[in-house]
Amino acid sequence: MSSTGSGADFLNKRSALNQKRETLSPVSDVVVIDDELLDADRMLATLRVIFGYGVTVRRASSINAAIDLVMAKAPDLVFLDDILKPSDDATHTIPYLRRAGYAGPIVVVSGQVTRTRRHLLISTGASEVIHKDDVDSVRLSEVMQSISINAAAPDQPKKNSKKKTTD
Repeated sequence: MSSTGSGADFLNKRSALNQKRETLSPVSDVVVIDDELLDADRMLATLRVIFGYGVTVRRASSINAAIDLVMAKAPDLVFLDDILKPSDDATHTIPYLRRAGYAGPIVVVSGQVTRTRRHLLISTGASEVIHKDDVDSVRLSEVMQSISINAAAPDQPKKNSKKKTTD
């Protein structure tokens, strides 16, 4: 009998999520940089599933607004949309954030994650790159766990994580 009808798959994922949540570094402040309100709201809702309402999520729709937020108070984590209108992409935005004094992890959320693009974003300063279609509580928990592991052991090579590539 398939467990799809019983909800067992959902419960297994939720159980795994709770176990992963216990190993994550504490996060109290997150900045989401996305010019699309729907995508930003989706990220906010997903972060609420992971952290509850104990985390502050601030939103910026442009690089200028993001720099203002980061300079006002450095967040624990930044989620950055790969393409901000009119023509900024993350390879240009990440250096601006770094020059503004942000040294924490930056997770780029992109609609086009090829091996080449992923490598370019990581070499520019992204901590992790995920596909927009992968924004869910389980995948974000995996990314956060990967960031925590890599921060604890910066000399170790990054583990390959599940990612959607189309190269």
